[in-house]
Amino acid sequence: MTTLTVTILVLLHVSFAPSLAAQLPGDHDTNGKSSSLLPPIATNGQPFPWIHMRLPETVSPIHYDLLVHPNLTSLDFTGAVQIQLQVFEDTSTIILHSKDLQIAKAELLAPEGPGSLPLQVLEYPAFHQLALMSDVLLVRGGMYKVRLEFSANLSDSFHGFYKSSYRTTKGEVRFMASTQFEATSARAAFPCFDEPAFKANFTIQIRRESRHIALSNMPKVKTVELPGGVLEDHFDTSVRMSTYLVAFIVSDFQSVSKTTSHGVKISVYAVPDKINQTDFALNAAVRLLDFYDDYFDIPYPLPKQDLAAIPDFQSGAMENWGLTTYREAGLLFDPNKSSASDKLGITMVIAHELAHQWFGNLVTMQWWNDLWLNEGFAKFMEFVSVNITNPELQVNDFFLGKCFEAMEVDSLSSSHPVSSQVDTPTQIQEMFDDVSYDKGACILNMLRDFLTPEAFKIGIVRYLRRYSYQNTVNSHLWENDLDEGRLKDEGFCSQEKAQSGWYSGDQLDVRAIMDTWTLQEGFPLVTVEVRGRQVRLSQERYLKTDDPSQTHGFLWQVPLTYITSSSSTVHRFLLKTRTDVLYLPEEVGWVKFNVDMSGYYMVHYEGEGWRSLTSLLLTNHRALSSNDRASLINNAFQLVSVGKVGLDTALDLSLYLSKETDIMPVTQGLGELVPLYKLMEKRDMEGLENQMKGYIVELFRGLIDRQTWSDDGSVSQRVLRSYLLLFGSVRNHPPCVATATHLFNKWRASDGNMSLPSDVSLAVFAIGARDPEGWDFLFEKYRHSQHTSVKSRIKSALSISPLQHKLMEQSLAGEVMKTQDLPHVVISVSRNPKGYKLAWDFLRHNWHTLVKKFDLGSHSISGMVTGVTNQYSTREMLDEVRGFFDSLSEETGSGLRCIQQTYESIEENIRWMDQHLPQLKAWLLLLHLLAHLCCVFC
Repeated sequence: MTTLTVTILVLLHVSFAPSLAAQLPGDHDTNGKSSSLLPPIATNGQPFPWIHMRLPETVSPIHYDLLVHPNLTSLDFTGAVQIQLQVFEDTSTIILHSKDLQIAKAELLAPEGPGSLPLQVLEYPAFHQLALMSDVLLVRGGMYKVRLEFSANLSDSFHGFYKSSYRTTKGEVRFMASTQFEATSARAAFPCFDEPAFKANFTIQIRRESRHIALSNMPKVKTVELPGGVLEDHFDTSVRMSTYLVAFIVSDFQSVSKTTSHGVKISVYAVPDKINQTDFALNAAVRLLDFYDDYFDIPYPLPKQDLAAIPDFQSGAMENWGLTTYREAGLLFDPNKSSASDKLGITMVIAHELAHQWFGNLVTMQWWNDLWLNEGFAKFMEFVSVNITNPELQVNDFFLGKCFEAMEVDSLSSSHPVSSQVDTPTQIQEMFDDVSYDKGACILNMLRDFLTPEAFKIGIVRYLRRYSYQNTVNSHLWENDLDEGRLKDEGFCSQEKAQSGWYSGDQLDVRAIMDTWTLQEGFPLVTVEVRGRQVRLSQERYLKTDDPSQTHGFLWQVPLTYITSSSSTVHRFLLKTRTDVLYLPEEVGWVKFNVDMSGYYMVHYEGEGWRSLTSLLLTNHRALSSNDRASLINNAFQLVSVGKVGLDTALDLSLYLSKETDIMPVTQGLGELVPLYKLMEKRDMEGLENQMKGYIVELFRGLIDRQTWSDDGSVSQRVLRSYLLLFGSVRNHPPCVATATHLFNKWRASDGNMSLPSDVSLAVFAIGARDPEGWDFLFEKYRHSQHTSVKSRIKSALSISPLQHKLMEQSLAGEVMKTQDLPHVVISVSRNPKGYKLAWDFLRHNWHTLVKKFDLGSHSISGMVTGVTNQYSTREMLDEVRGFFDSLSEETGSGLRCIQQTYESIEENIRWMDQHLPQLKAWLLLLHLLAHLCCVFC
């Protein structure tokens, strides 16, 4: 319905406004401000008695009795829900959520006895709301029950109660039904109060055929046989929880089970053909749940925890209480087929979802503006838990990458604070981004380093205990449980902190510090200038923009750390003002701030600072930790973008990488250098592009050539090997191409039965996919493989092949290649110099289909928008991108944050190319001349 239509209908009903106004449950907007809005119009033409996106607080659910009956033949479902309500204000209207449900019946049940009264139902689809209108006044303090019957089709998308399918080894297609309710899709499965603050208990019953099983949050207590051979499973009543955590599945899954040392039954469910790939996940889950039970010292409150591998799943996983759901790639592991990165990834995603059983499920944010309290903590706890339970996975080698990813988004003016206002479902979906997850984790890591791990743990455990089964806001964490007074009660002394150099004299105010990191977007750039023993400090917002006014008004309390050439002891200083000065005990040759990059900020070294650190890396790079080296690489190249550092300075620093062997500096070096030639691939600059590619290959040639084509070594060594050999193969490094070609030919000659080393198989497949016969062979192996990890690597190889044009349509169709993988495929195709126009054309031509399938505002949509366009670097490309997105309506995505991020990124690329190309050409020419002279004289 258009805005104009609504306005006309409202005017037609204006005579009803005075009497209706008295029935409105409230007259305030979501911020509590007075609103003069006229009531919207329900689908039947009557005025709808509520004018806000958020539900009123006149009634609240206490308990849901929910019955659901999916039909996996007709692919629809019916259901009934009985909701017990507590009334807080006299009312005759109940407002709750419903989306795309056909409401067959609604009634108010008599407090005692079998009687009931019909309720009039008004629907307002724009806000996904139902109004239940009663002829009987619901009195403040009273308890009432309403009952609704409903039906709908199983969703074609990946949210709500949706259908999923898989193909057996015999080629049979089987269907199942599964739920994904976060953030606002429980309302698409049953009428409910679909906001996180409306916690309630749930008693669920599911009807099914005998060939299927049903799963839900709680254990099954009994099964009743109904006429017609239908079975009805009754599940135990849940703990008090939010609607987005409700889950149920009807499928033919099989399972394996174990019991934790705390007595919790862990089960992993998968399709029958893949149940033999579940042992690794089962053992990891047992270890991790035991760890969290002990670490938080709060018992996991449910008797069981199921982990289910869903064949069609949009996100990585979902933390439904007692029934966590995953992509198959996030849960299934074959020791003979899966790689080191598969092992790492599966362990991390299980750790994330199990951390949510406390952070998010037990204690839940009041509203989606504080999503980071869920996701930032869960992302942070991934690394804490896996580092302890699985030290062989070396997770600390990978944490820093999360901070770099967050900073990439947070350096744009279109970023947002980790705690920021949202209202609509689309705005809520947009909160599930790198800022909420990765920045949230990084500022928590910084806080732990600031407070000490022991004090930090005491504070968060107290927070979890205080707010169990409740909802919280951002300030609750700081003002009650991580404040200095409470921590001193636990033996954390502010004087000790003062002596360590965090601050001097004044009292430590954790809330004041953390408000600067959670309530404003962006992050600081700290500039350091050493003059003898004096170190001058200043801070400003790091922002990739040509509008300096947008950097004004930002100030952080920055917990600085530093080491020097004279002392490897970590020194600390809390920078609370725009400028400050600290004094060294003696003059030093170099100083390195943000030790191990434990702080979420960048550092610029004025004067001789960059030159002295570059000299150190070239002569003795192991004087600094691998994280320190990676952070220097990142900071140097990022500071080129804002004019603080010359490109030649950053490139000079990169020369040391020829001696580097550790994963984080190597991958960060590639991460800064590769995008430079990627920008050139979109222009007619083949000569300079090839020079840049040649420099990077030469820089890492020694390390690439030392790699074995095997699965030997530590996890970090194996992940790095996979990365390097793929890079060498794609960049046509002759030894890599020769070995990969040889292995692929042998593998194809064996009809794919030869065992390839898992860690190097992606490089082998990438070379094999370059010719049509190899591409077709790989596609057939993809079609028939039951090993998710193998399929994932084949999919990646096919998508970076020059022949990848077939792939996007295949993935959109979803018959052979799952549609859940389409975002990855589209982004991979766009990275190919022969595919970037194909990917852009595909994105815009299928835009309306994609936003319906993946949901407007979702990470999948934003990932495709930014992933396809963020290497464009010409004004013509920017105009084309603007032309398409400006043609959209608000309903189809014109206001998405990712579109603003895309505009900013392309404009930054244009500025970068205009300003730095001449210097890049000159530097590469000088390097070539020096190399030639070296050859002559050597």
